[in-house]
Amino acid sequence: MSPEIVAQLAPTGVLRAAINMGNFLLVTGRTPDGGPDGVSPEMAREIGRRLGVPVKLVPYARPNEIADAAGTDAWDIANIGAEPQRAEKISFTAAYCEIEATYLVPPGSPITSMDQVDRKGIRICSGAGAAYTLWLERNIRNAELVLVPGGGGAAFRNSSTRRSTFMPGSGRG
Repeated sequence: MSPEIVAQLAPTGVLRAAINMGNFLLVTGRTPDGGPDGVSPEMAREIGRRLGVPVKLVPYARPNEIADAAGTDAWDIANIGAEPQRAEKISFTAAYCEIEATYLVPPGSPITSMDQVDRKGIRICSGAGAAYTLWLERNIRNAELVLVPGGGGAAFRNSSTRRSTFMPGSGRG
């Protein structure tokens, strides 16, 4: 690996990788020493190996916290969904994965297809700061978007108690 690339990706000599602990698809467990394990940590470790530098995993509870820390010298690389709002401060590569998404509706809901969601009187609960929430903010025109702090689990609990439609997850990372 060229010294220029190493200097760009790991300017401190250690690759600091921001890890979204709130995505159970990308962080699936813990290593024997208690660190995060799964796709995101393994990708960071492999990038560090290829660069020939040590890796420090920097955990964040939610992806919006990673995005908010961009430009603060807290991390060098991160695996979060590429969204136009985030691209104002973060340079993204091509997607490393795509997570399919849909809506979850309560039993007995009259909503039976995607085209029935964005209508007056429909509430959509989504985790504040998540990539799919950013997509909803750009695309939903008629339904009410209810942003719930605390990620997808909190949004699901909110939607099930308020009889709302729930956006469980989507995005490209």
